[in-house]
Amino acid sequence: MKPQVYKDPRPAEHFARFHERVRKGRPDWVYELVRTLLTPYLLIVHRARAIDIANVPEAGPVIVAPNHFSFLDHFFVAVFLRRKVNFMAKSQLFKRPMQFIYTHGGVFPVRRGYRDEEAFTTAHAILNRGDLVLMYPEGGRSRSGKLGEPKRGLGRLALESGAPVVPTAIVGTQKARNWRKLSFPKVTVLYGEPVRFEKIDDPTPEQQQAAAQLVFERVEALYEGLREGGRKRAVEAARAARRAASSAAGSMADAAGRTSSIAE
Repeated sequence: MKPQVYKDPRPAEHFARFHERVRKGRPDWVYELVRTLLTPYLLIVHRARAIDIANVPEAGPVIVAPNHFSFLDHFFVAVFLRRKVNFMAKSQLFKRPMQFIYTHGGVFPVRRGYRDEEAFTTAHAILNRGDLVLMYPEGGRSRSGKLGEPKRGLGRLALESGAPVVPTAIVGTQKARNWRKLSFPKVTVLYGEPVRFEKIDDPTPEQQQAAAQLVFERVEALYEGLREGGRKRAVEAARAARRAASSAAGSMADAAGRTSSIAE
């Protein structure tokens, strides 16, 4: 396992062009090409499946907040969504030749080891134009095989933007890149119900941490339920919840119809 590098020595100016590219426009043909190439691998080799995709709003600003074990998590989350996903990623990834693919594919850097305001400016620009940002609550990849701890950056972005946050659980990617042993675990992505916060222009560190903690508790609950109960039980639970919601909506419509008839 390669050691983690927690501070990027390159100056902030080095990353300005990457932020500018993502702020100016949406992911382009590079995103579609990578998606086309990776989809068969993810769906066939890893038997990847998604549950409750409908929890991700079809339009408007959204923050998707999954747990993080593997570099491939970005792709497992995005492959099931019709919307293009913009990713916040550690700055160390931005090296030739991959940096071209990253910026044209909607990836923008957060400079490791520093308070990087540019990353938040870019994230807000994406949300302001009604697009979707993926941000990991843990702030980075967990290398222990267990869930990490939430960082307040997610809470800050959620509170400052007022965008709904979709807690997301990914199960099975701890060893998704263990190709030398020909180990290709089954991967499941479970999208939770959106969490909405009242917008706060300048949230305190305590407010930021509290919001991040709330979202991560939802992620943790989704993750543990999926890990312990398995994909089949999660699918059954999702179907039952949809039937209950549909039944409740039908009952409300009937009640409204009866009330209208009485009024007439």
